[in-house]
Amino acid sequence: MKSIRGLAEVVLNVHDVGASLRFYRDLLELPVISPPDFQGPVFLQAGPGQAGIPQMIVLVALPPDAPAFSPPRTLHHLALEVAPEDFDAVSARLQAYGYTPRGGQHPVIRSRTLYVDDPDGNEVEIICRAD
Repeated sequence: MKSIRGLAEVVLNVHDVGASLRFYRDLLELPVISPPDFQGPVFLQAGPGQAGIPQMIVLVALPPDAPAFSPPRTLHHLALEVAPEDFDAVSARLQAYGYTPRGGQHPVIRSRTLYVDDPDGNEVEIICRAD
């Protein structure tokens, strides 16, 4: 019996919510789904999910005096899927905002893949199926 239907959320501790919003909301265009007056973590929708539960990235603000992260981090990386026709535009947008995407190849599936670090140093993979 298969019970797990998908990944519902990835929760990231962040030092600067504003910088993280500029990366995930403004640059990668993930919509904020938290209510406007919500005084907690910021929930962004990364995909439609299944059965009414969206796929989410959640940004949790660390206290101002929290120390910088040091390697190795617990989270190796997170991957966000884009449509094949959008892959080059996402790469160009990252570069236009001053990021330097790194190439890569998925070890299991045939894909186009790039990697970039978010403002807190979390590695973010952008991936699409290669035809």
